[in-house]
Amino acid sequence: MTVTYLGVRHHSPACARLVARTVERLRPAYVLVEGPSDLDGRLDELLLGHELPVAVFSHYRDDERAATSWTPLCAYSPEWVALTAGRAAGAEVRLIDLPAWHPAFAGRANRYADAELRYAEATARLRHRFAVDSTDALWDRMIEADPDAPDLPERLDAYFDAVRGDTEADDSDRARETYMAAWIRAARTAAGDRPVLVVTGGFHRPALRRLAESGPGGPAEWPAVPAPPDTALSGSFLVPYSFRQLDSFAGYESGMPSPAYHQWLWEEGPEAAGRRLVRTVADRLRDRGHPVSTASLVAARASAAALAALRGHPVPGRLDLLDALAGALVTEALDEPLPWTRRGPLTPGAHPAVVEMVAACSGDRVGRLHPDTPAPPLVHDVAARLTALGLDGTAPVTLRLTDPAGLDRSRVLHRLRVLGIPGYARTAGPADGTDPVTEERWEPRPAAGRDAALVEAGAYGARLDDAALVALGDRAGAAADDCAALAEVLFDTVVCGAGDLAGPLVTRLRAGLAAATGPGPLGTALATALGLWRHDRVYGVARDPLLAAAVDTAVTRVLWLVEGTAPGGTTGPDRARLRALVAVRDALLHAGPVLAVPRDVATDVFRRVAADPAAPPDLRGAAHGLVHVLARTPQSGAAEAVRAAAAPAVLGDWLAGLFAVAREEVAAETADGEPGPLVAVLDDLVGAMSDTDFLVALPALREAFAWFPPTERERIAARLIARRGLRGSARALLRTPADPLALARARALEDHVSRTLDDLGLGAAR
Repeated sequence: MTVTYLGVRHHSPACARLVARTVERLRPAYVLVEGPSDLDGRLDELLLGHELPVAVFSHYRDDERAATSWTPLCAYSPEWVALTAGRAAGAEVRLIDLPAWHPAFAGRANRYADAELRYAEATARLRHRFAVDSTDALWDRMIEADPDAPDLPERLDAYFDAVRGDTEADDSDRARETYMAAWIRAARTAAGDRPVLVVTGGFHRPALRRLAESGPGGPAEWPAVPAPPDTALSGSFLVPYSFRQLDSFAGYESGMPSPAYHQWLWEEGPEAAGRRLVRTVADRLRDRGHPVSTASLVAARASAAALAALRGHPVPGRLDLLDALAGALVTEALDEPLPWTRRGPLTPGAHPAVVEMVAACSGDRVGRLHPDTPAPPLVHDVAARLTALGLDGTAPVTLRLTDPAGLDRSRVLHRLRVLGIPGYARTAGPADGTDPVTEERWEPRPAAGRDAALVEAGAYGARLDDAALVALGDRAGAAADDCAALAEVLFDTVVCGAGDLAGPLVTRLRAGLAAATGPGPLGTALATALGLWRHDRVYGVARDPLLAAAVDTAVTRVLWLVEGTAPGGTTGPDRARLRALVAVRDALLHAGPVLAVPRDVATDVFRRVAADPAAPPDLRGAAHGLVHVLARTPQSGAAEAVRAAAAPAVLGDWLAGLFAVAREEVAAETADGEPGPLVAVLDDLVGAMSDTDFLVALPALREAFAWFPPTERERIAARLIARRGLRGSARALLRTPADPLALARARALEDHVSRTLDDLGLGAAR
């Protein structure tokens, strides 16, 4: 008996052809393939007749760890060819690697992400020897350029021997290789005098040969397939995959770049694949309005032929064609090297022609599963829930949240949303806990990847309710002490009706609030918790004591942080901090009974901040506004405070803080409809500014008045026109054809020129 070891690169057409030729030549008794051994009993399902690419999606979850991984397969994957050609030749086909849930794969999202990073030094030496830029270029030069070369097996052995060298396997690879070697020894014994073919990643081939041939012989005892613990949730299911996911240009470490090109190479051979690549690039560029002349394409073909001859390729290969097309179609200098000279995704700002070349080679093919493919329980549960609730159609749906039936339908759609299932877009509805909207509108839409997303969401649970709860729990854990992120999870938990999670989540939110170091994230969390505590009778958490405790914790923390704020300059208002103070204001006004800090104590804090000359201007303005609101001081107090903050460099920032928290109170009209004192004081202050001072103050003033809605800004403009005894349209005044700041700068420049001319005695009469 003989054992033939084929070390391959995953998703390599040349390796796939070699596997097919080897199966035809050997007619082996067994074909052993690197792949999850727990699928050995489901090979009929794997070979149902799917439209490739597809992937085996595996998941595992217990109390200590959660893991997901994908085993992608396309028509030119050597593993796929080994399975299909082996079966066709009458061989017994076995997958011989550890199951994907096994701890040996911990931290690895893709089974075929073998140790490429660990042998970077070896490939660097080979790249230098062959004068190429990247590992992919090296592989194309050595292997893909001549896939039918008689010495291809020797080339592959030499390549992988050099790459592995004396590299020690880590614990993960050692466990896998030991397990696969046990399968090889068993197959060698069971085969008798018939050959055995082993197809694995090339990195493993040297170690497998050594382990299998040095291990004990004896009767054929197939290794036991490890089973997950009874307490764990695990499973493996087929999902549609796409060329985009296979492409190393999209970030897939173990992918071959340009999967569409390699599909053409697999189906039609190198010459036809080259012609199709050039034609596809030209068509894509022309469709997007980029001119591509026939002369440019002729030049590209000639250049590709010359490059292939120079590099020793029988016919132009992928890199020959891409380099030639870039030379013919890109006429200006590029800021970065061409993307096929390295691995990884395209960088922003890549040349349009280069983008289209990469896209043409990548392709847009998406796989499709055979209709008889088994699906996880979640897929069936979701389908049944949508049908029962009348949500399985394509018409837009408007849901009244005050109606129990509407609320049930809303919760199902929100659970799909938090699971990341595409195709269910909410176009209207409450955005957070402060939003009093009681209706939602959803628009079902066809979405690529919806079926795959549902299968993958099965990793969270077998039922939609359970899966959404687990997904929310994972998000909460990932948020850690990020108050803003926890607030988002809290709102999603409420709209999903996941009451079992709400209590622990609010407890975690309180811990995050108590440890927060900045008022901005605190404000987001406080606004959400306060809004739910005040208004949420729709979802049933209004006046919840846990929410009340979170509100109290946030208010206390914001007050502590605000009074301890370090001195600030005049770099502009901190809008996140101001929004946090708005939330504190609302809590003091509407949730006083649940707060540990009484309103008068909070007011004293704000008085001290308002009077602190070292505090940032926007914070002092907000503190003054909060004193005005909480202590109900007269409007004249705000007007006097504005005069004290009249320095052009700080006035706008101070007003931004004031308007953020007390806009309506300090800018309200008097009882007889006249403008309040603040508007008059501001008009006088701005009118008395020099052109230079006005130019300094204008940007911050514009930002301050941005806290007013458009209708209120128009009303203030009308008051100012009337106060000056003028006539005109307030709306037109607010909609100048040019940027007011640019106009002010132009006016300042004109005045500067006039003064300079006057100083030189060259001024004209004015």
